[in-house]
Amino acid sequence: MNKRLGQMRLRMKLAGHLAFMTLLAVLNPGSGYGQAYPAKPVTFISPYAPGGTTDILARILAPRLQQALGQPFLVEYRPGAGGNVGTDMVAKAPGDGYTILMGASGPLSINVTLFKSLPYDPTTDLVPVVHVASVPLVLVAHPSFPAKSVRDLIELMKAKPDAYSYASAGSGTPQHLSAELLKLMTGVRATHIPYKGSGPAINDLMGGQVPFGFESMIAVLQQVKGGKLQALGMTDTRRSPVLPDVPTLAESGVPGYDAIAWYGVLAPKGTPGSVVSVLNSEMRKVLGSAEVKQRLLDLGSSDVAGTSEHFGAFIKSEIAKWGKVVRASGASAD
Repeated sequence: MNKRLGQMRLRMKLAGHLAFMTLLAVLNPGSGYGQAYPAKPVTFISPYAPGGTTDILARILAPRLQQALGQPFLVEYRPGAGGNVGTDMVAKAPGDGYTILMGASGPLSINVTLFKSLPYDPTTDLVPVVHVASVPLVLVAHPSFPAKSVRDLIELMKAKPDAYSYASAGSGTPQHLSAELLKLMTGVRATHIPYKGSGPAINDLMGGQVPFGFESMIAVLQQVKGGKLQALGMTDTRRSPVLPDVPTLAESGVPGYDAIAWYGVLAPKGTPGSVVSVLNSEMRKVLGSAEVKQRLLDLGSSDVAGTSEHFGAFIKSEIAKWGKVVRASGASAD
């Protein structure tokens, strides 16, 4: 009898321990219990239309993460409101690591000040995973546009205020604010034409529907090299080794001009630290590989990556920096 009672107690103890481990696996999918993260496909949200920088970067990462982690990383597009729609979608997704964001500086820093209100807080509703790329922008124009330099463009806009328009990837994007910064620093006036991402904006720039605009180097490098767009100036403080003959705006009559776009991966709040750690580790391996590193350098991106904590601190500093520019320029979301 005592032996049978002991066996029953042992079975109950083992069953309780198994139930506890199962609960841990459900609550923390990245833990050592149950199947390791990821156990199913991961949705990778790009908050802009196809063809832009977020799309290019997500498609560089996705297949390599799939190869490393054994599950598909499926890129989906959720454009709208200057990147706010897709960013908000991820902010409100379950914090389980199966929905992640290819974030951009517009919806994560500029829009905090540019929009009267946001449906999400980039510092509390999203968990930073890794800083993927920092990229200068290029002031580009249709080849038929009479301005062949930044000085030419400024002279044209001063001679005919509000006669010209410029394209951007959307209200609140670095493309938008780079143009507003130029207007602020030179006193020129031009009409903003926002698009739902870089892809549509670039198409209209190449088609001549809009004469000029700022774009990420990653998104327009091939069009510039192919002669479909002319590059008038770079937004960085130094010339790019990728386009060494294109002067900076600072050396083209706008001293002190400095603006870059940046991109990184984030997850919804509540995502377990173990999952963030897996994603950060694997993405840093991908970004540090010789092939990807060279590809990003060839596209004009600087070497970043780093810890999730470093990326979080960087986002906060960018919110403060761009807030000053937005307020000084008087720009608002149209």
